[in-house]
Amino acid sequence: MAQQTLILNIPDDLYHRLQQRAEFSRRTMEDELLDLLTTAMVDDEIPADIQEAVAALASLDDAVLWQTARDSHLTPEQAEEVEELHFKRQREGLTNSEQQRLTWLMHQYDKALLVRSHALGLLKERGHDIQPLLQQP
Repeated sequence: MAQQTLILNIPDDLYHRLQQRAEFSRRTMEDELLDLLTTAMVDDEIPADIQEAVAALASLDDAVLWQTARDSHLTPEQAEEVEELHFKRQREGLTNSEQQRLTWLMHQYDKALLVRSHALGLLKERGHDIQPLLQQP
């Protein structure tokens, strides 16, 4: 992939924050900045309600993050409905209302997945062993 060079002047306080992030993650400042830019670009593609749910996690205490990581998933009934709708789509197709329902359920699934993964990431950053939650379905 072709690469471009960018010269960027940033305030000292922002530079020092970036430097601290890079040191904490044991990466170069360039790698850290590229990661931040990539994340920002991906966030543009994520629906606003999911971005808000993920952003709100940073202010939660550890106990609430643990609960959020455990509880962020579709209900068993919703998961079963998704599966049934996928099979029906393959067999015979879906009506408009069924397709809308599947789209809504998949949005809820995406939201739960991103919230759970971000909660786990925050817990790990805060020094917690998240391994037990990674082994849960």
